[in-house]
Amino acid sequence: MTLQQTIWFLLTTLIPSCLITWGSAFIIRRRAASWGLLDHPAERKVHSKVTPLGGGLAVWLGVLSPFVIGSVLLWVASEESGWIPSFAQPHLAGLKDQLTGLWMLLGAGTILMVLGLVDDLRNISWQSRIVVQLLVASTCVIWQDWRLTLFLEWQPITWFLSVLWIVGLVNSFNMLDNMDGLSGGVAAIAGSTLAAVLLLNPDPATQQPQMFVAGVLLVLVGGLLGFLWHNRPPARIFLGDAGSYFVGFCIASCTLLATFTSYRGPQPHAVLAPLCVLAVPIYDTVTVIWIRLRQGNSPFQADKNHFSHRLVELGFSRSQAVLTIYLTTLCCGFAALLLHRVDAIGALLIVLLVVCLLALVAIIESTARRQLRQ
Repeated sequence: MTLQQTIWFLLTTLIPSCLITWGSAFIIRRRAASWGLLDHPAERKVHSKVTPLGGGLAVWLGVLSPFVIGSVLLWVASEESGWIPSFAQPHLAGLKDQLTGLWMLLGAGTILMVLGLVDDLRNISWQSRIVVQLLVASTCVIWQDWRLTLFLEWQPITWFLSVLWIVGLVNSFNMLDNMDGLSGGVAAIAGSTLAAVLLLNPDPATQQPQMFVAGVLLVLVGGLLGFLWHNRPPARIFLGDAGSYFVGFCIASCTLLATFTSYRGPQPHAVLAPLCVLAVPIYDTVTVIWIRLRQGNSPFQADKNHFSHRLVELGFSRSQAVLTIYLTTLCCGFAALLLHRVDAIGALLIVLLVVCLLALVAIIESTARRQLRQ
């Protein structure tokens, strides 16, 4: 795409969802108390006043609405396409073919959003939440054949790892939602980076930018940007489980729908791009579970052992902790952008840099925490 086409694509994907989410959040903030969508201060939480939940509902509306309108317009365009920009016309047939997958993604994401919304209202047991997440993820992976690109011949192991990837990321973004602007900001950075990877590096089979998956990610990013205006410190509304489940599922599913490389292509190592982009949420989840198990607690028991909490414990302000995590996510995302530009040795070095960055963070954290407790 030319620069002008790229700008047009970015504006049409980012702005509608951003504005819808931004406007919806005002309404939800005012109605949250009557709906019972309130988050009260507690020992394991960092906020000190009652704050509305429902930010996830606003993000969901911001993402769903443009696709409802877009699907109608696509149907109209199939009858008369003269008003469609010339660069987009060759993609109309492909977009129409993708509608089933799009609405499968949005439908499954909606189920998880509703699950999270009910949990925000009534506190569902973690066992029930995991069962529903597994059922939704398994349906998408097996029925729609959404799978990680792993170059493995045995299909069941690919299915298993793909389901684990979806459920893991859904809960990773849920765990990351513990400070103002954190989960939504990290998701916006990750979604933007993944979209950039797909637009800058063509599909190995078609040699065309992957506009469909990139577009889905950018619509999600637009919704997150609209939400973050309300969620910036001090937050006037929280994402809630409804939002973190929806966002985590959309990002995880898009990584399965995208094609990052081919088995016989010149850069098979580009398959590691999603792992680099999402290294920070994965790091947070793995380290939190490790700390909980080491303390003899359930891995599903909420506490203040998250990456952000650990930074605050070291003397960071909450805003500094969030900004540090943003920058770490950006560094890992830049690594993913480089994977398509290097050979196998270069890819190994890039992955090692990401590992070393996170290892350095872990060493600094653990050493400083031990000194504080002595």
